[in-house]
Amino acid sequence: MVPGADELTLAMVRTFLDRVHLATPGQLPEVVLESARTLGWTAVLHVVDYEQRLLVPAPPMGMHPCRPQAVDTTLAGRCFRTVQPVTASGEGRGVWIPVVDGADRLGVLEVSAPGGIDLDDATDAERCRLLGHLTGHLIAAKRPYGDALDRLKRRRERTVASELLQQLLPPLTFACDGLVLSGFLQPCYDVAADAFDYSVVDDTAHLAVLDATGHDLRGTVLAAVALSAYRNRRRQGHDLTGSAAAMDEHVGAHSNGERFATGVLAELDLPTGRLRYLNAGHPAPLLMREGRVVKELSGGVRILFGLGDGHAPVAEEALEPGDWIVCYTDGITEARGRDGEFFGLDRLVEHLERSASARLPTPETLRRISHDVLDHQGGVLQDDATLLIAEWSTGGEHTLLSTGTGGIAGEDLSPSPVDGEDVPRR
Repeated sequence: MVPGADELTLAMVRTFLDRVHLATPGQLPEVVLESARTLGWTAVLHVVDYEQRLLVPAPPMGMHPCRPQAVDTTLAGRCFRTVQPVTASGEGRGVWIPVVDGADRLGVLEVSAPGGIDLDDATDAERCRLLGHLTGHLIAAKRPYGDALDRLKRRRERTVASELLQQLLPPLTFACDGLVLSGFLQPCYDVAADAFDYSVVDDTAHLAVLDATGHDLRGTVLAAVALSAYRNRRRQGHDLTGSAAAMDEHVGAHSNGERFATGVLAELDLPTGRLRYLNAGHPAPLLMREGRVVKELSGGVRILFGLGDGHAPVAEEALEPGDWIVCYTDGITEARGRDGEFFGLDRLVEHLERSASARLPTPETLRRISHDVLDHQGGVLQDDATLLIAEWSTGGEHTLLSTGTGGIAGEDLSPSPVDGEDVPRR
């Protein structure tokens, strides 16, 4: 607990932690409300849907449901996008509080009180921050034990292939001192054979982006085999060459040489910025420096996973503080509009540079790009589209932390809130 915290704040935290032990995932909204009531507040959880377009309410039992909030056009959405509290309009002076697990954005809380909540007041701001963080951590801890919150996040049916693949992925965003990692896959309900992975062990960040052959369940299983072979060797302490050899062996054995996977594997030494990587027939990662894409990382090229003999030349790049590494699959650049025009590399670079200029948080950059790629194809992707961005020594990890003061992390280029859409009606 923070120094100087008052008894009411302690009671809120204690109620939350004591109550949540025997709570199911579906009972988390009631736990949040009960904890808020120790302060005389009311709190309603909203979870972000899988496409990150809507914040879907999870009202406690007995409370009338409120309508979803659009991420792009409401004050609730501004809270989610910027990871900072936002004062709601209308009577009561309620607030929207970001809900995060570490740096992973999960949703928002709508919090209100009879006398209002003042984000300029240190006590109110600290209580808001703690309530949002506790909610995020407990969602992450409880979510594997039930489907209630997952059902809220779904806006339509998901394919079996996508169901399997989504279970293999790490959280969309991770941050530690000197590093931000963030990934996104589209389409969220039909993705089949793309995958990404990351891990930070001691002073080394491990990154992987994969694209297996096929857009069906067989492609998903092949992606799962490739990802599992990579994780198996990585977790046993093998280097990039050892991981690539295992992927060759197991992808080849599973597909009998008929299918394969492209991919990029990389290791980033966090103290020095030394990047080691290899590329198995995949689009070359982009290097961003001072907000501009300055080059493609074209080294370390080898044959596709599953067709090789384990040989894997490893390339190196010396990063400078503030650099971004952008890995993507061809589903991004080859997304074809109704007029036949590709989304293209130039358009991807333009998006990245505009976001860097606006100092948008990395997860927000990926959210916007993924939506633009999907919209470019009229909402129906012909191929899976994946992005993974690693920021090294940018200080970006601090923009993903809610301060509880209502400050905005970087300039926000989204449309202004639509009148009347920022305050849910019950």
